[in-house]
Amino acid sequence: MINTSRIFIIIAICALCTYFERALPFLVFRSGKIPDIVTYLGKVLGLTIMATLLVYCLRNISFSSVNSYAPQLIALAVTIGLHLWKGNTMISVFGGTAVCMALSQLVFC
Repeated sequence: MINTSRIFIIIAICALCTYFERALPFLVFRSGKIPDIVTYLGKVLGLTIMATLLVYCLRNISFSSVNSYAPQLIALAVTIGLHLWKGNTMISVFGGTAVCMALSQLVFC
């Protein structure tokens, strides 16, 4: 049996934690002076996360047949091309994912 009050308590705790997590930087850096290390991490972590995702996505690639590697490599090229063309990470990731899924399901079955 589902306890409704317990569910509301859990949602309230999650909402408070999310609120304080979002408010924490504003409380810590009230003076407006952001430390150099935080600025540096803000610049490099995006690229680091994308590189990690690239390794994760291509870790199980098999070159035994064209059907197993072609969709991933074509989608990778599309993702890179979209990012160089538009400079928008969301468009690049969604476009590459769509191409990979379409190729995997429709062309290289």
